[in-house]
Amino acid sequence: MSYLEYALIGYLVGIVTTAPVGPVNVMAIQHAVHSGFRQGVYVGLGAVVADTVYAAVAIFGVAKITQFIEGQFSLIEIVGGALLLIFGFKIWNTHPHLETDTNGNAIERGFLGDSAAAFFMAITNPGAVLAFIAIFGGLGNFRPEHGDIAGALVMVAGVACGATSWWVLVSATVSHFKARIDDRWLDRANHIAGFILMAFGALIYLKLGFDWLT
Repeated sequence: MSYLEYALIGYLVGIVTTAPVGPVNVMAIQHAVHSGFRQGVYVGLGAVVADTVYAAVAIFGVAKITQFIEGQFSLIEIVGGALLLIFGFKIWNTHPHLETDTNGNAIERGFLGDSAAAFFMAITNPGAVLAFIAIFGGLGNFRPEHGDIAGALVMVAGVACGATSWWVLVSATVSHFKARIDDRWLDRANHIAGFILMAFGALIYLKLGFDWLT
C-alpha cells in the first residue's frame, strides 16, 4: 500500500476514535461556547496528543508498554475517575459569563491548562489504547508491515490529523452559534456539563466496585 493510503486509513481511525461523545468532548464544547473557536481547539489538541501516543503504542506494538498499561487498569481508572469528579465539580460550581472588550468583542483567554487536563483525561482512559489495538489489529493487510517504520509514522500522523479535524469541526460549529447564547444559557450548560463529567467519573467507580465484587 502507498503512504497516501496509510494516511487516509489513519485519518479515518482518528475520526472514529475521537467522535464518540465523552468527557473531553464536553470540555471542548464548554470552552468553544465560552470563548470561541480557538479555545475549543486548545482543549481538543490535548486529547489529540494522548490519542497520538496511544496510536503509536498500538501500531508499533511496543509490548512492554502495552503490558504495563494492561497491568495497571485499576490504577489508571481510579486516577481518571478522580479527575472527572474534580473537573465536573469545578465546572458545576462555576458561573461564567461572556466578557467583552470595549468594542463588544469576546475576550479570548489561553486554555493551555485545560488542554493539559484534556490530555490527562484521555491518557488515563485504558479503553482508548484497547480501541486502537483492536482497530489496528483488525486492519490486517491494510496496516504497515512489521519494520515499515515510515509507513507506521504516516498512519500515526493520519490519526493525529483526523482527530484534529474533528475538534476543529466541533469547535467551529459550536462557536458559530455563540452569539445566540447568553449568561443564563452558559450557567445551565455548566450544570449539565459538570453533571455529565461527574457521572462519567461515578460510572468508572461503579464499574470498579462491580469488578471487585465479582
